[in-house]
Parts: sequence; C-alpha cells; structure tokens
Amino acid sequence: MPYIAVTALSHVGLIREHNEDSLVVGPWTLCGTVTENPQTLLFPIGTPLVVAVADGLGGQPAGEVASALVVRQLASLGPSLDDEEAVSDALDLCNHAVYSAARDHPELVTMGTTVAGAVVLTESLLTFNVGDSKVFDAAQKGLRQVSVDDSPPLRPGQRTTSAVTQTLGGSHTFNAITPHVAASALSVGDRYLVCTDGLTDPVPEDELDGLLRVHDDGRAAFELWKAAIAAGGPDNITFALVRIAE
Repeated sequence: MPYIAVTALSHVGLIREHNEDSLVVGPWTLCGTVTENPQTLLFPIGTPLVVAVADGLGGQPAGEVASALVVRQLASLGPSLDDEEAVSDALDLCNHAVYSAARDHPELVTMGTTVAGAVVLTESLLTFNVGDSKVFDAAQKGLRQVSVDDSPPLRPGQRTTSAVTQTLGGSHTFNAITPHVAASALSVGDRYLVCTDGLTDPVPEDELDGLLRVHDDGRAAFELWKAAIAAGGPDNITFALVRIAE
C-alpha cells in the first residue's frame, strides 16, 4: 500500500541570530525554531497532504511572524486543497492574512514571506510557490526545479539573487499575487525537495543532485544540511523531502 514519507529539518544556519523560516507538514507546523535532527513523518495516501516552507523576508520586520502565519493557515486549509484552484485560493487567503495582521499591528507593517510547497493527492501532486523558495522533482533521473522563481533576471555569471518580485505581504499597501501552481502525475518512487534559499543559495544544484542520488530520508536531510553549513550557512536552512513509498 503506497504511503508518503516526509523528512523535514529547520536550522538557523551560522550567521543569522534567529530563524525566520517556518514549515508545515500536514497538521504539523514548525515555526521560528530549530530541529535537533531530521524528523520523518509517515502519512497514508488519500486526504490531501500539504508540505510547504515559508521564508520570512530579511531586512523587514517580523519575518518569522509572517512565515508562521502562512504555514498555520496552510495547515488549517490542507485537507481542502484538492485542485489547483483551491491551492491558488488558499495562497490568496494567506496573502490577505499577512496584510491584515500587519494592518492591525503597526510594528508588523511591511512584514512578508515567500512560500513554496506541494500537495500530495491520491494520484497526482500539486506544486506551488510565491517568491524564491523552491520545489524540485528529486527523482533518481536527476534534480529538476518545478517551481518558478519570482526574481529579476540574473546577470551573466550570477547564480543567485536575494531580490524577489513577488511575496505574501511585504509592502505598505496591499499587493495581489499571481501564485505559480502546477499539477503532475504521481507514482511510487517519486521524490520532491521543498526548500528555502538558505539551502539552494550556498549549495549548487549539481551538489544537491549528487547527494540525493545517494541518500534518502533522514540521511539525505542530514547531508543536505551539512552541505549548507560547510558552505558557510549564511541563511536559515529549512526543507522537506517528500517520498512516495510502499
């Protein structure tokens, strides 16, 4: 009988003073804190299962508040996310919720967050993002990004950028969003990596691919984290590995 294995990790990195990332796996959320070790959770296939990361905007107030608000909203809505329209509507609700919270608390004005994730359905998978957090198809044939970065074009020779062109919240006045949502077929053996840029900025994609070709679940998560730390750990590191097993 197929099931879903989700291995998750969140770490402050080596430079930041606190963790502004948040994570949701089904009903479970992890907000602004650190996991001592990778955590693996098992779920039956059936009810929609949402797995997502949110990365609070650095340089603006209360990024950890915005990211926590979004993952808690997604945890609440998760079982209803059964098609692309439902996911898009949920992200719109999250965007409104961030702006509404900031409007009610002046110290939170301009807080914002990115979000990226996947919803596992019975026979398909929905991927989504707003901002530059990423979702990869991590099948054994090679790592392939399936999210769409909301970032300005890179200059020749430039591999990463901290600039984002779309976020949930993040400005003084309300900005509507256009979420990136896509559906794909699902089968046993499929793997996906959902992560903040604290993993992908310091660690090149080919190195991530090499590690995921060799390792699974908790060992894979440990090796990905170790690679980000070895590269200087310049940002918060949060990710989840989603594997369809039987």
